[in-house]
Amino acid sequence: MEISDIKFNIEKILDDNKAQNITSINLKNKSYIADYMIVASGTSSRHLQSLSEILVTELKKIGLNGCRIEGRDSSDWKLVDAHDVIVHIFHPEKREFYDLEKMWSEEIPKEKALIWKKLLFYQLYF
Repeated sequence: MEISDIKFNIEKILDDNKAQNITSINLKNKSYIADYMIVASGTSSRHLQSLSEILVTELKKIGLNGCRIEGRDSSDWKLVDAHDVIVHIFHPEKREFYDLEKMWSEEIPKEKALIWKKLLFYQLYF
């Protein structure tokens, strides 16, 4: 399956399940972590959990195995690692706080992208 197909399917699954403000960010030439990042919002901690679980289940149905959910214990953020597409699902207030769209919208050298990745990981897990 092509990366563009994976991205399209993820956006559709999120939209079909009432995710809000779905945004895709092209990470090519910005980061080694993935080709795309998709950021979406949920309406409650239960909605965030449902969106992440449904996404992994639906991706598995179309042949994309091995997707993982991070942030299972968090009530305001989930990350789904869909191989070359990283999906962040936030509670709206946390999304505004981290503002990933702004951080990743600018052209940045890959060295800085690696630093941002480490900083974001640290902030979300500690």
